[in-house]
Amino acid sequence: MKKVLIITYYWPPAGGPGVQRWLKFSKYLRDFGIDPIIYTPENPNFPIQDESLLNEVPVGITVIKKPIFEPYFFAKLFSKKQTSKISSGIIEEANKQGMLQKLFLYIRGNFFIPDARKFWVKSSVKFLKQYLLENAIDTIITTGPPHSLHLIGLELKKTLPIKWMTDFRDPWTEIGYHKKLKLSASAKTKHIKLETEVLTSADQIITTSFKTKEEFSRKTSKPIRVITNGFDSELSENVLLDSKFTLSHIGSLLSERNPENLWKVLKEINTENEDFAHDLQLNLVGTVSQAVVNSIKAYDLEDNLMLKGYVTHKEANHLQRSSQVLLLIEIDSEETKGIIPGKLFEYLAAKRPIIAIGPKDWDVNGILKETSSGNYFTYKDHDNLKSKILTSYLEYKLDNLKIDSHNIEKYSRRNLTQDLANLLKAE
Repeated sequence: MKKVLIITYYWPPAGGPGVQRWLKFSKYLRDFGIDPIIYTPENPNFPIQDESLLNEVPVGITVIKKPIFEPYFFAKLFSKKQTSKISSGIIEEANKQGMLQKLFLYIRGNFFIPDARKFWVKSSVKFLKQYLLENAIDTIITTGPPHSLHLIGLELKKTLPIKWMTDFRDPWTEIGYHKKLKLSASAKTKHIKLETEVLTSADQIITTSFKTKEEFSRKTSKPIRVITNGFDSELSENVLLDSKFTLSHIGSLLSERNPENLWKVLKEINTENEDFAHDLQLNLVGTVSQAVVNSIKAYDLEDNLMLKGYVTHKEANHLQRSSQVLLLIEIDSEETKGIIPGKLFEYLAAKRPIIAIGPKDWDVNGILKETSSGNYFTYKDHDNLKSKILTSYLEYKLDNLKIDSHNIEKYSRRNLTQDLANLLKAE
């Protein structure tokens, strides 16, 4: 069985979407002749933890843990709340940032390049050089963010005869939040230099979206393969649907992911239809920005709002399957066209109608069309969005709100892992 070292920051008990991808790949890789060995921090600073995911770690898998120095620990001494927000990706609009948050963002952007986990690189390279040689491992995978983990692969590639694959769950220099990090000109240049060096040194690049592949294709001639996120087939058990007309969003809803057009549409229908106002329940599951909550309240939807906070992955899957409609919302920007949220694929497995709101030419639209799993709207598409919600509500009242999706099995974790295994075994 071919041994492959996977270098990842996120591993159980980490919660949130970042941990799912390689936890699930590791679950199936041995079925295809690949023995995954996980290298991960011993004392990480996870913004979210989900102890239940420890039960999903494959039995017998080798997990190597080494200490990491995390500056977020010291930042918490000044403000635990601000540190938690920034490490979770919650960055308020510039005009709403306090002096402390502005300072934290400036330090994060200009002193910790490419990110605050950079201090793990040197010690990891030293340890892994010896480990790879002693265990006859000639293939490694680095997955980011945090993109500093790719620097571990870069240094190992310089000194060892290994095959190095980089897995980009998100873009690097063109990711949306880069603009908020208050980067100096020299910091921007350094990010670009590091990104270029990684993209041109890796033997194989993997992205989770097609637009990220297009972006990287302009920066390197190295082979790039899209392997999206996916869903577990065994999670597709039937559950009872909610009695309310539930519109559910699972996952973080940050301030820039605030679809005011949706709130406006819901308020209009509430005003026009008393039954709708009684039946509507807006479920927001996970971290929700206060700016989003304030916006919902401004549209008089507070009585329809249910804030559930963070739930375990198992609970999230149950909520997806019991919801009448699933909401998928992305920031309306050029940089987010290539972001395909991992929850999209679990939404596909839930087989509930999806309403996706995001940037023009969003990669998600192609998958929705391919699978007949839902509808996509831009942030300004008021009339069509309202019509779709009204149609869905009528079907709900008739107990006939459903979809006839197809072609979703290609996005099962097992099938995607087979694609990955074939790539790993290719000469």
